[in-house]
Amino acid sequence: MKRYDFDLLVIGGGSGGVRAARMAAQRGVRVALAEAQGLDGLGGTCVNLGCIPKKLYSYAAHYAEAFQESRGYGWEGEAPSLNWNTLKSRRAQEIRRLNGVYANLLRGSGVTLLEGYAGLVDPHTIQLASLNADGSAGHQRYSAERLLIATGGQPFLPHFAGSEHVISSDQVFDLEPFPQRLLVVGGGYIACEFASIFNGLGAQVTQLYRGEQILRGFDDEIRHFTAAEMKKAGVDLRLQAGVLAITREADGLHVTLEDGNRLLVDAALYATGRVPKVDGMGLDAVGVAQGADGRILVDAHYRTNVPSIYALGDVTSRVQLTPAALGEAMQLVDHLYGPAAGKAARTMSYELIPTAVFSHPNIGTVGLTEAEARARHGEVRVFRSEFRALRHTLSGSEERTLMKLVVDAASDRVVGLHMVGAEAGEIVQGFAVAMKAGATKAVFDATLGIHPTAAEEFVTMREPVATRKAD
Repeated sequence: MKRYDFDLLVIGGGSGGVRAARMAAQRGVRVALAEAQGLDGLGGTCVNLGCIPKKLYSYAAHYAEAFQESRGYGWEGEAPSLNWNTLKSRRAQEIRRLNGVYANLLRGSGVTLLEGYAGLVDPHTIQLASLNADGSAGHQRYSAERLLIATGGQPFLPHFAGSEHVISSDQVFDLEPFPQRLLVVGGGYIACEFASIFNGLGAQVTQLYRGEQILRGFDDEIRHFTAAEMKKAGVDLRLQAGVLAITREADGLHVTLEDGNRLLVDAALYATGRVPKVDGMGLDAVGVAQGADGRILVDAHYRTNVPSIYALGDVTSRVQLTPAALGEAMQLVDHLYGPAAGKAARTMSYELIPTAVFSHPNIGTVGLTEAEARARHGEVRVFRSEFRALRHTLSGSEERTLMKLVVDAASDRVVGLHMVGAEAGEIVQGFAVAMKAGATKAVFDATLGIHPTAAEEFVTMREPVATRKAD
């Protein structure tokens, strides 16, 4: 008789949880996956409320400027107008399709799907709370040799006078009606992306950030350049500014700012960070160690202090990116159950993780900021190119592109690569491979560019703009 119902029980159907469940099942492991939102929640934040719908709305926002720019190329006539309900409906249809794809992949791999909210009972057991067909609450217990927590994160909303009137990124995709006047509070990538998206879709957007500049943690030059481009595009970006209170009146939300000024908006989006989604899971009762912000603490193999319980992805707050969760899942499964036949065990490196911000214009970055490179390597050489993209010589747009390389002077290795401009994420992905392979500036210089493209600038920058040493 088997001691447990399953060998591995995964809590959470996001990117990391689904990948771990599928890979383990393919090794012949008896796997179950519990998702609180049922089949509609498969794919997690990325599919349902993050990366995918956000990128679709970013595409939609670009069409307005594309129609305007087309006049410079001889296109005439009235530009079409946005049907907000059509966009929402089409997005929802695509998300449902992806939910179904995830469900089929899991079932095809032999994973048992459990629909309901999973709480820990002991180091090997969960209690699944769900709704029965008659609407009553159902409770079922399942046991496993190992439990994997991959519940992800959720938006953090601060408490202040009128905070009940604000929304998070979870609600922004289905706002009704379309907000003609939108307030965005925050300076991270989510805030910048939605400020750009709704500005492009036609809203009057005001973005507030308490800090001295948006996108903390990114290269300083990239931060300042992006802020200037966003303002140029029409976002009313106000730094060192915050909200004191919000009240709802007949004509909209009245926002009182800390400096005494007031705003009238239709909706207020708070993008002020994310926190691990662990409320009510029973971590305390089982003794799972957590950080001050609720994150689950794990070792190099994603094991918690409770030997049978593991955690990965955003719930550990290491790197809150979908590809990082996927990489962690693959390393964990190889560690626990061995690699696939003929394959070496995978490892997850947190160095040189490329990332993109789908603001307008886009940001793509991989490696160290200039400040980080100076602190780590001492002397660095900085190469920089700023220009108006060829497309805009006729489009009439004043948008500019910035590209930047940071090179370790001692080894000649390219240790930081940053871009602000159209398709930055698509361009930087390829260069991330080269940097992972240890490419030097000499290798970049020896590589022929594809002409005429923006990407070729990365292999044609010959003279450093500065050689800088650690402060």
